[in-house]
Amino acid sequence: MKINKVSIYTLFLATTFTFTTSCKEQKKENTNEETTQELAVDSTKKWSERMALSIIHRNPEAWQIDHAKRPKWDYVHGLVSLSMQALYKETSNDIYYDYAKQYADELIDSTGKIINYDLQKYNIDMINAGKILFDLYAKTEDERYRIAMDTLRLQLKGQPRTKSGGFWHKKRYPNQMWLDGLYMGAPFYAEYTTTFEDGKALDDIAKQFELIQKNAKDNETGLLYHGWDESREMEWANKKTGTSPNFWSRSLGWYGMALVDVLDFYPEEHPKKKELIEYLNELAVAVVKVQDKTGLWYQVTNMGDREGNYLEASGTAMLTYMLAKGVNKGYLPKSFQKNADLGFNGLTEKLIKVDEKGVVTITEVCAVAGLGGNPYRDGSYEYYINETKKDNDPKATGPFILAAIELNK
Repeated sequence: MKINKVSIYTLFLATTFTFTTSCKEQKKENTNEETTQELAVDSTKKWSERMALSIIHRNPEAWQIDHAKRPKWDYVHGLVSLSMQALYKETSNDIYYDYAKQYADELIDSTGKIINYDLQKYNIDMINAGKILFDLYAKTEDERYRIAMDTLRLQLKGQPRTKSGGFWHKKRYPNQMWLDGLYMGAPFYAEYTTTFEDGKALDDIAKQFELIQKNAKDNETGLLYHGWDESREMEWANKKTGTSPNFWSRSLGWYGMALVDVLDFYPEEHPKKKELIEYLNELAVAVVKVQDKTGLWYQVTNMGDREGNYLEASGTAMLTYMLAKGVNKGYLPKSFQKNADLGFNGLTEKLIKVDEKGVVTITEVCAVAGLGGNPYRDGSYEYYINETKKDNDPKATGPFILAAIELNK
């Protein structure tokens, strides 16, 4: 049953009213009444909730995230909704659960069909939003969610692959694996196969990471290139290695989040788990070497303060989450905790703004970056630094919440 479209915001307003009423009562006792502000977001809450409530304040319905004009099945909406589910598990506040459920119910019809989704495009980004359906199905036993998950699993069964067995990023990007795609597809794939298939596909999932490690890793720095073209036919691809030209912090963040999330579904006795943990440790060592003294990471990861480069929020939030969760789960040494704390503090001290209503804004976020396509994206340094920046992009807000939860901030 679809929940009322206005229910989330109604609950949000009720919460806000309670808080602002309290402010007003306090105001009567304050001798400096004119300086007291009515807040839309309670600034005494942890950063995780402050960001989540700010998202809801700006987007009363989850499908509105990222300035969407109509409901659409999209990876960024899935990312933020997943962070809301994680926050619900921490707080038991129904506003976060309902916000994610509202998105699913807006996009999945009474038959379980995903609205505005085309399986035949074989776009691995479209798998990501399916991650929110596991908890919804477990809690409600609503078959619509299971049908939608089965549809996404069907996409993975037909997803075109490189000759070596790696998922193409999209059907229209033949022979290419991007770091982004590991986050979009692998955690859903892992949760599905462990939930419904007795884990039979875990080896195939590990193979996706093995291919990236083998083909996209730079042995000198330990960092991984944004993309790899097995055919070497793309203009951006190195004709010897097939890799794209540069390291991009958000793509490294996507990959790092994929590793720590996928590991949740590998049993201790699985022979590939140790291998995946090794990949995570190698990446952690590589990225902390290029972490700025502010705690942030640059848009082009290893180029430091080269002209035009900038300290970027989404990559920083993702890498911070990777390090914090990796430590919490015991996958990474505790020494990486200081890097996670440094990253999060860098975000709050350098890239976060809070207005007079308590609403949180995260700045310096790369809006989008990719390889190839039309207009053509060549993966050059100049390309990455000149892509549009956008405040409150969901590719930063979602990981910020996830990182804050792991750090209890």
